[in-house]
Amino acid sequence: MSVELDNELLNVFLIEARELLESLGEQLVDLEASPNDTELLNAVFRAFHTVKGGAGFLGLNPMVELCHRGEDLLNEARNGTIVLNAAFMDALLESLDLLNDMMRAADGGVPIEPAPRSLLDRLLIPGRAVSAAPVALAVPISSPVAAPSAPKAYDPIEDEFEAMLDAARTDRAPAPASSATINDDEFEALLDSLYGTGAPGADSAAVSASAPTPAPVVAAAPLPSNNDAISDDEFEALLDSLHGTAAPGAVGGAAPVVASTPALAVVPVAAPAPPAVAAPAAKAAPAAAGEKRAASAADTTVRVDTHRLDSLVDAAGELVLVRNRLTSLAPRGGNDPMERAIGELERVAEDLQNAVLRMRMQPVGKLFSRFPRIIRDLARQLGKEIELVTEGEETDIDRTVVEALADPLVHLLRNAVDHGIEMPDVRAAEGKSRLGTVRLAAGQYGDRIVITVTDDGKGMDPEVLRRKAVEKGLMDAEQAARLDERECYEIVFRPGFSTASTVSDISGRGVGMDVVKTKIVELGGTLSIDSRVGHGSTVRLSVPLTLAIMRVLMVRVGHRLLSLPLSNVTEVFELVPGQIQELDGRIVASHRQRALPLADLGHWAGVSGKGGHVVVVQIGHQTLGCLVDEVLGREDVMAKPLGPFLKDVPGVAGATITGDGRISLVLDLAGLADDSGQVLPSLRMAV
Repeated sequence: MSVELDNELLNVFLIEARELLESLGEQLVDLEASPNDTELLNAVFRAFHTVKGGAGFLGLNPMVELCHRGEDLLNEARNGTIVLNAAFMDALLESLDLLNDMMRAADGGVPIEPAPRSLLDRLLIPGRAVSAAPVALAVPISSPVAAPSAPKAYDPIEDEFEAMLDAARTDRAPAPASSATINDDEFEALLDSLYGTGAPGADSAAVSASAPTPAPVVAAAPLPSNNDAISDDEFEALLDSLHGTAAPGAVGGAAPVVASTPALAVVPVAAPAPPAVAAPAAKAAPAAAGEKRAASAADTTVRVDTHRLDSLVDAAGELVLVRNRLTSLAPRGGNDPMERAIGELERVAEDLQNAVLRMRMQPVGKLFSRFPRIIRDLARQLGKEIELVTEGEETDIDRTVVEALADPLVHLLRNAVDHGIEMPDVRAAEGKSRLGTVRLAAGQYGDRIVITVTDDGKGMDPEVLRRKAVEKGLMDAEQAARLDERECYEIVFRPGFSTASTVSDISGRGVGMDVVKTKIVELGGTLSIDSRVGHGSTVRLSVPLTLAIMRVLMVRVGHRLLSLPLSNVTEVFELVPGQIQELDGRIVASHRQRALPLADLGHWAGVSGKGGHVVVVQIGHQTLGCLVDEVLGREDVMAKPLGPFLKDVPGVAGATITGDGRISLVLDLAGLADDSGQVLPSLRMAV
């Protein structure tokens, strides 16, 4: 086997194992709450078993040993011997973390360290002997195939069949001493017993001659006689028959009989099924049809490297720019064929753009599945009782946005658990349930994704926030007194601000919420907080649906073109004489009977302009008016980064090419409306 093929097999295993382990964390937390859920218990068992099989094939012995020990524990729970308690669940969750570490080591070509003996012992039932773990072939992944005399690599399927044969020998007749392992003929005979050989009559005759008494039925899902492959559902049915989830003799079908001859013969019995099992047998056809539909659905999916997908998205973005260029050059009015052709191109380009963007979408539930484990561990560490409720997991969002939201959401959830939810005794004294609730919800509103983190804890007290801000030197007492309730909530996003009295490994350093705001702003998103003392708090973050192609409002200041993200624009109006005035040291415009703070984009861009129009934008709770000379209209653009030398320029998110071939800067509106008001003083010079 070539090195390239070995590496490809390893990559496929790592991809599939990561998918299993990602869902396994949430499943283990659910299993702790419902230890008697048979379906959930089987799903967790299958995940450990599948990872063990792949690791054994690739010679990853430490992973095989750890999965085997966890598999033994779960199998005892499946058989009803034990009930998984908190100690066992802690050990299984630690095993999950260690398996992830082992996969990262295998991916990086680093030798995998064995699991600590203390962890393996915790996975062992007290007083129970350890079952022998299958030993994988201890060779490097990229090594050539061993000589025929070398030890045979561990095969998980053969391991299960050997267990089945051992059980059959024990129930029927002692096997000869030389029959320690299964040979090829025995393996083929066993497959024939499970799935048929195509000549049931002959098999029946053979059984009649060699087995005068009925034999127990092995619970296995029948296949059509013309299908030699074993499907996932059939393999799971075989596992269930081995591990005791199906009662022997409860499923109709062919019953394999083991002869007592030295050459072990296993053939199916074609006798009619008894009336007691006629009903299950009648359901075989719909089940087979369901399996066929599932197989067809699996055949419609394909794995695509993300770099290829990103290249396709970039190409679609370039096509959007070309479409904008042709649209600006096309004649308007009349019935010109060129105009009709460009209109058709615009429609096709928009359909292609939407299709390509949907390819990069994935449900936000994949991100949410990481958090039940985090909430569970934090609650146990703090001695609190907390339930995490998730909503809107089916909401689709761009893959790059999902990856960028992971850390901010972790900080928000940690804050809700540490600062929001009270201790159980305190909640009970206040008439609340001892079980606190943290709710994580997602939804799509236009071209924005809104995610909320809500807790039913003690809420935020504006007076406490004002006092803490003064104590930490973020503002003086006079400034704090002028803050309204919403402005008090915005203080928590200031660097260095924290309401924790002591510093711990969970909170107290004043960096968590600052990191959250920085990351959300980088994504072109906004943050806001609502809270009621004694009832809880809600943190609301809004991010773009995708970062690849964005819709902007194109404006002109002087001779420069600027692009404002359309998702932040609320309205546009024209200034009239006397509408601009100075209020409390700031330049504002009287609009809708309110004072609207203004930012002169012409002065910011270094050009002189008339500023006859105002574009009103909303950033979080703050409303800002941007002075521009002309509003040109809406466009779909692909924002390009400015490079390492200009990427940190305040107020600039990137650049794009307009329909007439000119360059337009895409503005970062949150940078223009920062809390310090650095842009606003320039308006005194412009007025």
